[in-house]
Amino acid sequence: GLYTINASQHSPLIGYAYDGFPIYGAYGYMNTDGTGGIVRMKSSYSLRNITVRTTYADGTDVIDGPPVNSTYPLGHYKEDYEFITPTSPDYLDAHNGRFCVTPEYPNGTYAYFCTVDANWNSAYPYAVGPTFYGNKVAAKVTSITETVTTYTPSSSSAGINPIESGNFIINIFPNPANDFVAIQLDNINKNNVEVALYDLSGKFIQKTMIYPGSTTSYIDTRTLYAGEYILKINIDGKETSRKVQIAD
Repeated sequence: GLYTINASQHSPLIGYAYDGFPIYGAYGYMNTDGTGGIVRMKSSYSLRNITVRTTYADGTDVIDGPPVNSTYPLGHYKEDYEFITPTSPDYLDAHNGRFCVTPEYPNGTYAYFCTVDANWNSAYPYAVGPTFYGNKVAAKVTSITETVTTYTPSSSSAGINPIESGNFIINIFPNPANDFVAIQLDNINKNNVEVALYDLSGKFIQKTMIYPGSTTSYIDTRTLYAGEYILKINIDGKETSRKVQIAD
């Protein structure tokens, strides 16, 4: 369920949490009353300065995890994070939400936001925080009685171009692209993955990173001329490339 991130407009409502409150994408109004322009909603969780995983940030005991190392870097587990009380309205609460005005709720509602960092990589706690704001009243649907048709997406029709590199399958979409190209790994990576875009003459255009603990990054193509480009992806020193088409 990837939606197109647009930094110039309020993100769409993309679902509801089990407690009934809406979940929005990454961008919302700066101020809770709907004023202040459109800004990125930010997680109030930060990485702790720890080398061992024996407690949560509040001191509560936790089943000991592996020490912080190159195999399990900071950000790999939820106890790696601590909540910092927000001082600005665009920073979310401990549940990764806030009470605010949205396009669908002009009188205000509590709402969760899917947080990303400045590079549009998913940022902990991603959607709903470690706890719900409201009471969890719904449950996972395990069966239905209605007649349904199973949807099997077609990679070619969806503009998804999977490639393999090492232990990863990499999806590149949409292709052709208009506003952005998304690069998505099928598993969470443990190291930085560099993604660079070049024109056909080999001239470097721009790059982005998929950071440890993330699976997706984006390249903004809105300012590029239409035509073919080369996307190079470096994972653990192994480079793979794919042509991408930028449409008019």
